[in-house]
Amino acid sequence: MFAKDTIYIAGSAKTQHNNAITIQFGQFFIGFVINRQTGDIIACDASTTLSVTNEFIRSLLVGKNIQADTDIIRQEIEDRYFGSSQKAILVAYKDAQKQFVNIQQGMHAKNVI
Repeated sequence: MFAKDTIYIAGSAKTQHNNAITIQFGQFFIGFVINRQTGDIIACDASTTLSVTNEFIRSLLVGKNIQADTDIIRQEIEDRYFGSSQKAILVAYKDAQKQFVNIQQGMHAKNVI
């Protein structure tokens, strides 16, 4: 399904204690399929309780570059996503971005999911 030049990275973040995501999953995760060479986000999926939320998050991230589009991604999330997990999305994205940089530099991610 995915080309050999893609990698999978999962970014994680804590959510509020009363958040349905915390109750169901314990934490918030976004799994990214990324082109190893370009940094383009090919696909993603998030630990959400509603499918429309997952689809919306996907629409904010897929097609963007995990490194080059940081400001665009942050702005889109802040301007368009008003669910209780807004901060968690940003933190999970930054966590995945950090892992991608480590992989690019030849270091493996410390937290493997």
